[in-house]
Amino acid sequence: MIDFKGTHYPKDVILHAVFFYVRYAVSYRDLEEILAERGIKVDHATLNRWVVRYSPLIALAAKSRKRTVVGSWRMDEAYIKIKGQWFYLYRAVDKCGDTVDFMLS
Repeated sequence: MIDFKGTHYPKDVILHAVFFYVRYAVSYRDLEEILAERGIKVDHATLNRWVVRYSPLIALAAKSRKRTVVGSWRMDEAYIKIKGQWFYLYRAVDKCGDTVDFMLS
């Protein structure tokens, strides 16, 4: 569990800001403007501290929740039609036939 004790902002604001910075390629100053549009006044230096402090903890928590994979797995690719549009479906399947991960593009 990630400890947010002593922070001046709510946990969901911090997590949203860190997620937005890591997921999308925005600068700290751009993220500061985005949050200001949503009514949250925070400095870009504070955003930097949040990313440096919380992103490794979030990654570690996500990694610990990830299920283990059998040592052998294969990649499967299919071309499927969804709502009249064609997409590639990539799946990672372990030797037991369980889907490890997938990507639709």
